Amino acid sequence: MKILVCIAKAPDTTAKISFTDNDTKFNEAGVTFIINPYDEMYALVRAIELKESGAASEIHLVSVGGADTDAIIRKALALGGDNAFRIDAESNDPYTIGAQIADLAQKNGYDLILTGKESIDYNNGAVGATIAGILDYNYIGNATKLEVSGSTATVSREIEGGEETVSCDFPLVVACQKGMAEPRIPNMRGIMAARTKPLNVTPAAAAESLTAIASYELPPAKQGVKLFTIDQVDELVAALRNDAKVL
Repeated sequence: MKILVCIAKAPDTTAKISFTDNDTKFNEAGVTFIINPYDEMYALVRAIELKESGAASEIHLVSVGGADTDAIIRKALALGGDNAFRIDAESNDPYTIGAQIADLAQKNGYDLILTGKESIDYNNGAVGATIAGILDYNYIGNATKLEVSGSTATVSREIEGGEETVSCDFPLVVACQKGMAEPRIPNMRGIMAARTKPLNVTPAAAAESLTAIASYELPPAKQGVKLFTIDQVDELVAALRNDAKVL
């Protein structure tokens, strides 16, 4: 079984975020980028576990982006990927990204495609479903567990008020979240091996964009804390009703 793992570049969660060009562009100056955590900790690590168990033979990685994405892909190779592709395109549109990955997947014939449930910057959660829709593959989102037996996958996912477990035939796209696997860190052997593993740069396929960024806006600044003493019950109730809008 061949597995394709989708890898996205995302800003470090501790990065200070700002915007330029009248709040229409994300300012990357001084920002450290990492592998999107849902892709790294859950999708990629579960793929590695499947290979270690003998259920998978190859793990390929794919990312859509410019040359500055290469370092992110190399880290993913150090964790355990066998081969990697960078599709040379710049886009924030989930349909465009999904279409680019679907084009690559169609050419290489993967049984299982794993993505994170969403990226931590745009939180669209749409790329996995887009890939499945274009390829006409089965799709399961919000997955917390994945087991493989022959040509069938058993997947658990979160649903409203509980968990659902389904069986599904390959080919299949699964969007992974917390619970899918335990995070790993690259070891020295993996880091050294990643330097010589293939990283293939492929031209972008023709794909339309269905969305565009109109503007960015930072969340409102946190307000100060109001403290009440034990004898200020009336003031506390008034603040809850008027300021916090608690009825």
